[in-house]
Amino acid sequence: MKHLVIIGAVWPEPNSTAAGSRMLQLISLFQKQSYEITFLCSASKSDFSFDLNQISVKTKAIQLNDSSFDSEITELNPNVVLFDRFMMEEQYGWRVIENCPNALRILDTEDLHFLRKAREMAFKQHRELVFEDYISDVFKREMASIYRCDLTLLISEYEMQLATETFKIDASLLYYLPFLSEEINTDIPKFEERKHFVSIGNFLHEPNWQTVLQLKQLWKAVKKQLPEAELHIYGAYVSEKAKQLHNEKEGFLIKGRAESVVNVYSKAKVLLAPIPYGAGLKGKLFEAMQLGLPSITTKVGAEAMNGNLDWNGFISENENDFVEKAIELYTNKSLWETAQKNGYEIIEKRFKKELFAIDFMNQVENLQENLNAHRSQNFLGQILQHQSLQSTKYMSKWIEAKNS
Repeated sequence: MKHLVIIGAVWPEPNSTAAGSRMLQLISLFQKQSYEITFLCSASKSDFSFDLNQISVKTKAIQLNDSSFDSEITELNPNVVLFDRFMMEEQYGWRVIENCPNALRILDTEDLHFLRKAREMAFKQHRELVFEDYISDVFKREMASIYRCDLTLLISEYEMQLATETFKIDASLLYYLPFLSEEINTDIPKFEERKHFVSIGNFLHEPNWQTVLQLKQLWKAVKKQLPEAELHIYGAYVSEKAKQLHNEKEGFLIKGRAESVVNVYSKAKVLLAPIPYGAGLKGKLFEAMQLGLPSITTKVGAEAMNGNLDWNGFISENENDFVEKAIELYTNKSLWETAQKNGYEIIEKRFKKELFAIDFMNQVENLQENLNAHRSQNFLGQILQHQSLQSTKYMSKWIEAKNS
């Protein structure tokens, strides 16, 4: 039996974040190929952390900057190591290389952090993004991590294009693996059986907080036209500043954590997601399409999701248009039903699990069989291992010595 070790930034919370759902999908892909899986993490578990033992994944808490990891990873002796975000590769990559040099190293970016940071900077400075925004410290760290790994998973076609065309990363080092959909259940409440608008997103994620602020600005104009409607805003880890936006009279309701996204989405009529910036794919919009809930979002919200297919609602770039489209989608049954069908088609043609699962696992197997040849072509990765990992290594050893 082959062995996969995942080094997690956090313990997965699939009911709180899209990243948590994504992690469980990756675990499922490897389990289908009979991999034994061990999940290592130095973060504390929360009340909402998924119990990985339920799905036959072994778990172990590890220490940052501690040589105990060396004996741990040596004993596990994995065939494949998956780093959850580039920060985990920085922390533990050099230890994996030293103790398990023949293990295939995979980086799961979740989304490109440097892209999100560049867009955030431009957004907060009220200007268009320019190329120089990309070239941050995060960019240099994330790029170095990509080159040091044997394969990096990108969740978005836009990010794939950015990596290969703008930054000239060799396609052999990258793999496009989006969210994956199982069967769609179309037996859900109809247009007449639904009411109210909904928005959802973990409040710890800055783009989600900015989305809520956008909604606060837009909502009064929608409410004026639809006085009976309410906007229900769900999300894990509600902050005090978010609670202060709650207003019963305005129908602007901060609901907190959703116990079941399926229940929330099946009762709502329209999802509002005026996402101002971000990267990757948006889990809230993906789930909305799966669950037959039409949505209105922005260009960056819909990025890399629908390809050439019609959106499951509207993509809007200005406030007046957003409000008009929200009202139209909420009140027009035939438009709403067409939008719902569009969402099902996007899922079926672009995110169905069968479109990716076999090819991805074949790629993993091929790389393991031809690892030396693959690495010899990635000479820049070897240079970065030689140079930058030394600094990471000795910083970690210094912290360890200081702590002891």
